[in-house]
Amino acid sequence: MGALALAEPRAFLGVQSSATGRVWRDRLDARGNAAALAIRQRHGLPELLARVLAGRGVGLDEAESYLDPTIKRLMPDPDALTDMPAAAARLADAAERGEQVAIIGDYDVDGATSTALLVRVLRAAGLEPFFHIPDRQFEGYGPNVEAVRTIAGRGAMLLVTLDCGTTSGEALAEATKLGLDTIVIDHHQAPEKLPHATALVNPNREDDLSRLGHLAAVGVTFMLAVALVRELRKRNFWNGARPEPDLLRLLDLVALGTVADVVPLHGLNRAFVGKGLLAMRARENIGLRALMDVSRLSGPPAPFHLGFLLGPRINAGGRIGDATLGTKLLLTDDPAEAATIAAKLDRLNEERRAIEKATLEQAEAEALASLGHDEKGAIVLASGEGWHPGVVGLVAARLKERFGRPAFAIAFLGQTGTGSGRSIPGVDLGRAVRHAVDEGLLEKGGGHPMAAGLTVTREKLGALRAYLEEHLREQVEAARALDHLEIDGAITAGAATGELCAMLERAGPFGSGNPEPVFALAAHAVAYADPVGSAHVRMRLRAGDGRQIGAVAFRALGRPLGDALLAARGQPLHVAGTLSRDNWNGQERIELRVIDAAHADPLTAR
Repeated sequence: MGALALAEPRAFLGVQSSATGRVWRDRLDARGNAAALAIRQRHGLPELLARVLAGRGVGLDEAESYLDPTIKRLMPDPDALTDMPAAAARLADAAERGEQVAIIGDYDVDGATSTALLVRVLRAAGLEPFFHIPDRQFEGYGPNVEAVRTIAGRGAMLLVTLDCGTTSGEALAEATKLGLDTIVIDHHQAPEKLPHATALVNPNREDDLSRLGHLAAVGVTFMLAVALVRELRKRNFWNGARPEPDLLRLLDLVALGTVADVVPLHGLNRAFVGKGLLAMRARENIGLRALMDVSRLSGPPAPFHLGFLLGPRINAGGRIGDATLGTKLLLTDDPAEAATIAAKLDRLNEERRAIEKATLEQAEAEALASLGHDEKGAIVLASGEGWHPGVVGLVAARLKERFGRPAFAIAFLGQTGTGSGRSIPGVDLGRAVRHAVDEGLLEKGGGHPMAAGLTVTREKLGALRAYLEEHLREQVEAARALDHLEIDGAITAGAATGELCAMLERAGPFGSGNPEPVFALAAHAVAYADPVGSAHVRMRLRAGDGRQIGAVAFRALGRPLGDALLAARGQPLHVAGTLSRDNWNGQERIELRVIDAAHADPLTAR
């Protein structure tokens, strides 16, 4: 007799095909439910919180510490990172000698926060470093030869690259030729052969055993700051006239860069973000305070605000304006200057949105034409002449969301295109791009499993598309086969209270690698649903007992989810989403951010 086939897990609320075409599953299987019960009983936690912890793989003995992630407990000795002792020693030498230090940072939020953090620490050590943020459009990613020559011409003796440099062999060789020592602080995936540097600190280099590859560059920079302060302490550098800097007050920068770079929020990253949000609440950083004001963020900041309000505004300078604006904002202690820069970044962000929208329309049309009506294909690749290179990463992210597979957007100027890719869980895009470089299909490229950048010539675009289709097909098919919506539990509108949100936040901060709890509201009537803005749907959901909750589905208008919500006015729906709480005019309001919906049996609405 043949082996019995494993029973297919039951669909949550019986949803086999939702508005977005997914099956709903309980995040916990039988073993997970048993783990949740054990956590609840051992630690005396509410059932929903125990389920959330179990659903994120928290063990029975780990629950208590997980709910209070501390940097002291989770951060290892910085010297665990390869080359960190050499990096800290060389920076300490610079501080003792009063040398001129130059910094080259990346043009994104991770680069801006890393640069601002190191500049502040070096200033505390009596130095006045200058920084250069490469122009995305005219210089591209990372250090370049001309920038290095300019830096040497300004008298620098030490060059530090932040969130870049691991693959910049030519630029670093030029620095050595000109007599500069170099320190690379990075986190991008590293090739086997590394460029020469005084120190190259990157937890993703092949000979690094720190197990800190999940850190953003700003996290690695913070560890450098800890190592530097300690090294200077050993040298009796700090005294009453020059006190040690309070590094914990800089965790607001670490939190912002970590969330904006979408690195996994587990381990040390959770502690960085959790404690960084507390530091941000104090609003001591003048630039961040101005940015929160212009973003109309009045209540306590949460990861959502960092990722969708503050981060995009800092990025706007690097995308379509002056790449140094974000770093200057985070460094200024002048409220008037901060207000001016924040207002400019806010305007640039609005311009960026308009450019992104126009580019996305063209990219979606090309993607639909290449995929066909049945949307076959492992990847989406769209390109256009004259697209703004500052928005291709955002367009790639939208294409990924729209088509549920890895996506690339490439901006061509003549025969050369620069582009970005965004991936889905289970598909390593950075590795595929590096292999394409090795195959001679790309001029340059690299990145993370979930994101990558590249430069390609027009004549090789077709070969690149074919290579990626072939190279990623199996990974994409496996990932898409597992695509379902995991539900943490069922609640009603009346249960969605501030107290519930506060309880759940104990398991946060939530983000990449530590997903927000997703709840299903079973058979709630759609009291009303209307479009809002250019792409969203706002609604109110009513439970059978008459209790209601406001809800919003972002970027759903004109998509299957938005169509289903608008068509269901007055009818019951199963609705899945995450809870958020915001302060509005001094009052707290709880809202559901809708992820998915499905038809409900009218009888279950009673």
